[in-house]
Amino acid sequence: MTSQSGRSEILQLDAEPIQPRAENPAANYEPNHDEIRRRAYEIYLEGGSLPGRELDDWLRAERELRKVALFTQDWNRLQQHRRESGDGN
Repeated sequence: MTSQSGRSEILQLDAEPIQPRAENPAANYEPNHDEIRRRAYEIYLEGGSLPGRELDDWLRAERELRKVALFTQDWNRLQQHRRESGDGN
């Protein structure tokens, strides 16, 4: 933007990105790059260290880690529900 004095001015918005609301911070968990990389490498080793399956190993690692995150989220929700309902088992 150019002001009346001819100076160039930059407008900055100090807004935070919208974050989804979650009761549990783990509810929106996504595995990070390093976690996926480590699991993909484990899959590679388990498969006999054969080259050419890097993408398949990576995608499998992502799927596995997301399933674990969803299971953990559901498990935590179940435990929270049991505590709130007084069923401490």
